Formats: sequence, C-alpha cells, structure tokens
Amino acid sequence: MGEAALDKSRVGIGVRQFHIGVAPGEVSTIALLPGDPFRVPLIAEHLSDVREVAHTREHRTMVGTFQGRQITATSTGMGCPSTAIAAEELARVGVTSLIRVGSTAALQPGIHPGDLLVSQGSFRNDGTSDAYVPKGYPAVPDLEMTLHLEREARALGAEHGFAVHAGLNVTDDAFYAESPSWTTQMSDLGLLNVEMESSALFIVARQRGLRAGMICSVSSNLVEGASVYDSHDRLAAGWHHSIEAALRTAVALAL
Repeated sequence: MGEAALDKSRVGIGVRQFHIGVAPGEVSTIALLPGDPFRVPLIAEHLSDVREVAHTREHRTMVGTFQGRQITATSTGMGCPSTAIAAEELARVGVTSLIRVGSTAALQPGIHPGDLLVSQGSFRNDGTSDAYVPKGYPAVPDLEMTLHLEREARALGAEHGFAVHAGLNVTDDAFYAESPSWTTQMSDLGLLNVEMESSALFIVARQRGLRAGMICSVSSNLVEGASVYDSHDRLAAGWHHSIEAALRTAVALAL
C-alpha cells in the first residue's frame, strides 16, 4: 500500500504545470511574485518584448526583458497555500530565484504608506509552512538577495523621497481576524509588518534549493490607523519602486 502512495514532491517535474499552466522553456530563472494577477501587467510595464505565457486560476504569468535579462512575473494569489503551489511549480519548470513584490501593513510607528519594507525573516503564523517543517525552523530569505534589495531600495528612496525599512515581519493566514490585541502583540515583538505569503515562500525555497526574497510596498499602518485603501496613489507608487528594486537586484546578481 505504502509503495503505491503518490509522492507529490516528485509530481510534474519537467512538464506543463497543473495550477500555473507553465511548461519548461517558457520562463526565465528569476521570477517576480506579486499576489494579485492584475499586478503582473504592472511588472510588465518595466519590461520590453513582453508576452503572456499563461493565466489560470489566480496564477498569471508574463515574461519580458529588463536590461538584457529575461524576467518572469507570476502572481501567487492571496495567502500561503497558493504561494507554495506557485513556488513549487515554478521550480519544476526551471525558476531558481523568487522575489515577492507585494503589499504589506506596517506594525511599527513611523512607517508610512508608500514606504518599502524588505524582509529579513518571517514569523510563521501560518499553517502551510507547518506542513513542510517543524515550528522551530526559521523562515528566512536569501541573505545576498536581501541585502541587495535593501541597497537598491534605499537608492530609489533617496531619489524619489520615500523611506525604506528592513527587519522581521509576520506572515498571517486570517486577514480579518487580526484584532487590535493581536496587532499590539505583534508590534510589541518588534515585528515591522504583516503580510500573507512570505513564510511559505521562504520555507519552500529552502526546502527546494531556491533563492527567495521579499520587498513590499506599505498599504497601511495598523498601529497608527494610516491607510491608502481609499486612495491608492502612494501604494501604487510603492509597487513600482519595489518592482524596480527587484529588477535591479535580478540583473546585478545575475539571477
């Protein structure tokens, strides 16, 4: 019975992927990962010779060129389960480096909408990463990639007048369950921000021999009540700045 059980870690290698709809040879070795499929075209605005490869479920993939290097953009959807699937399937078709470019809410005073946040590690308050590793296993990004993302972000911040913050974030599963008491607890731990994808991304990357990092635009500050959900100008500007920093990092590190 045990010998006949399906080993999902070995399924789909070298073929068109079931969820993201991408096959080997259709993508590059580096992929930028927004959550929203409708933000994949925002990445494409920074690229030349863009083509759409696939759009199935929440996973939309486009490929283009930035400064002579081929770049893939694939949306993960919201949350760790779909992010883990996207990372697993991108790895199966030849992607070796992953940079999440998304939105995040700040948990510390003085962090403003439109600022950029670079993750140095994630507190795993999700369920997906628990399926891969024990609770004590750290969810950390690639060090070289992270340092370069911060360096590129700070250069852009000096040019365009926004702040950059780097530190630990929390990855959470339940957007609407984040109560004031939960927010205060996370803030008191010194965590900079909360989002819903990075812990799974970092864990899958470590387990599959990939490089991963995250740079996000701040959408709101949960401890100060600041939000751009009604006016997206600063958030959208932050998205473009995070994309630019990720693209420069991809080129500089030949990812």
